[in-house]
Amino acid sequence: MPRNLDDVRDFSATREPAAKRSSKEKSSPLTGARKARLPDLLKPELATLVDKVPDGPWSYEIKFDGYRIMARIEHGEVKLMTRNGHDWTHKLPGQAQALAALGLESAWLDGEMVVADDQGVPDFQALQNAFEADRSEGILYYLFDMPYLNGVDLREVPVEERRAALSTVLNANDQPLLRFSESFGEEPHALLNSACQMRMEGLIGKRLGSPYVSRRSSDWIKLKCQHRQEFVIVGFTDPKGSRHAFGALLLGLHDRDSGELRYAGKVGTGFNETTLRSIHEQLKPLQVKKPSVVNPPGGSEARDVHWLKPRLLAEVAFAEMTRDGSVRHAVFHGLRNDKPAQGITEERVKTVKTTTGKKTTHKKTAPAPSQIGLEEGKVRITHPDRVIDPDSGTTKLQLAQYYASVAEWILPELKDRPVALVRAPDGIGGELFFQKNAEHLAIPGITTLDKQLTGQPMMLINNAEALIGAVQMGTVELHTWNATSDNLDKPDRFVLDLDPDPALPWTRMVEATQLTLSVLDELGLKAFLKTSGGKGIHVVVPLTRKLGWDEVKDFSHAIVSHMANLLPERFSAVSGPKNRVGRIFIDYLRNGLGATTICAYAARTREGLPVSVPIFREELAQLKGGNQWNVHNLHERLAEVGDAPWAQMPGTRQAITAEMRRRVGMKK
Repeated sequence: MPRNLDDVRDFSATREPAAKRSSKEKSSPLTGARKARLPDLLKPELATLVDKVPDGPWSYEIKFDGYRIMARIEHGEVKLMTRNGHDWTHKLPGQAQALAALGLESAWLDGEMVVADDQGVPDFQALQNAFEADRSEGILYYLFDMPYLNGVDLREVPVEERRAALSTVLNANDQPLLRFSESFGEEPHALLNSACQMRMEGLIGKRLGSPYVSRRSSDWIKLKCQHRQEFVIVGFTDPKGSRHAFGALLLGLHDRDSGELRYAGKVGTGFNETTLRSIHEQLKPLQVKKPSVVNPPGGSEARDVHWLKPRLLAEVAFAEMTRDGSVRHAVFHGLRNDKPAQGITEERVKTVKTTTGKKTTHKKTAPAPSQIGLEEGKVRITHPDRVIDPDSGTTKLQLAQYYASVAEWILPELKDRPVALVRAPDGIGGELFFQKNAEHLAIPGITTLDKQLTGQPMMLINNAEALIGAVQMGTVELHTWNATSDNLDKPDRFVLDLDPDPALPWTRMVEATQLTLSVLDELGLKAFLKTSGGKGIHVVVPLTRKLGWDEVKDFSHAIVSHMANLLPERFSAVSGPKNRVGRIFIDYLRNGLGATTICAYAARTREGLPVSVPIFREELAQLKGGNQWNVHNLHERLAEVGDAPWAQMPGTRQAITAEMRRRVGMKK
């Protein structure tokens, strides 16, 4: 194990050199490589925190304490992008120049920007100081992956082959600001112990044979030496004694279930005079009168507290998290501005499934082209090369792969809700079938409900096998009820579908959505948004399960009529193309018994296969359209925000009151 970062390259001489390894593989083509256009945007693969070293074939690298940066190279032009897609090239001119000097025709490289302290250990605060002082010449770019090179997409190439190719690229040049992140062959427990003794953050493990995916993956894991993560800064205290600027930062985390921002303790150590003053200048403009956390501290803890808008993030190490969710023995390491505050939750360890039984090899064996692997077994896809969407060239197999990859997000939205399918056996240009029951469909794992309520049997898709099985039967779209199977006669939400005249500009849709939200706000109803995957927006209002279908539908109709009466030039409460000319029809009809709405994360039978996607209310004005995301680019968004836009949905339950009915013109 090297003593510090400067020894990393020298350490590789004690084991099989990366250059030597890569030379062995030059003679044979890379497994899974394919010619492709250079992607305009590529999101990084993110690692999953685990509590122990897993079994199986893995390689391990140092976990760098820095900023994750993706480098895009095209004909000598270099762009350095943060994990959120912000262009930082202007902040790192020397590193961009070094990358350009590699002489690559085109590439996407993945790595971490790092500054080492006097002992050669990564120092996050020193990195922050370098950026703030505009002194980037001491920042090292440690590169650890190469998803694309010179017209060839390498994302399906096994990780060890991608890294060998990257090592070859870097060894051919001598750029002091560029370093290769070596992997070490020692036993991982000993490696982790050495890393912790060196005061490093921990290790990154990568499952041999795995592809590169733009989302959080269990194929990449992180083993940490101590508890450490980002927190939202929700306030600060006055300084005491000889201290200047502020005393401590108050921290917050979003609850994983409800999405509420909750108080998570304080951090008062890890600052120096420079950082105290610098951070204080950034805190002062964010001051507000009321706390943003739902459980602010009381008594003496609340004395001399200045509350803040929840915008800034702090990287904090701590000994433990108490049962009530507060950190103990916290130490500040720096501010972060490369992640959104809305998605910051407690980072919890997960268990990575390991291989058992047959001996595995370090080479990835490609699955049969007509099978989609699931946690248990596989689903066979017939006619995998059949083109579903001629516009994008998307095949049936690619659509199945999309649904398999978003199963963890879409299955909670499908769970226990009767579902209707839109099937396109001959592609979206052929005949489409809207199917509400599973008769004549051999879908494995599907659940069928009796026909007592609607007169025909209903389907539930509660597992990945049924989800992919539906795609095998030609399904593209999945539409769900507003009720779940345990109480089908009481809806738990209603949906307002804003459907515009196609001739209207998108700005009118944004304004209409904002007006709708204002009306719901005035009624005291919390709403959640998602794109329709087409030209509109869906406004989803969770409810307590007390009223029947007719009562909920009548209330949603009254809201729409109320808005159409207030602004008849903008809104229509009557369906039909002639009634929405120059206006937006707010469709309340989806709230009746048996009616359905496109499920969140489901694809649409439109050109490009766009997807219905949950969004933050705050990002509405920045959207380019209701079809902004599709089956090919949604993973980039999920890697950034996950399920954060709807995190509070499961815990939100609200009643329709008599006062609400009165305010929208209902007589009772």
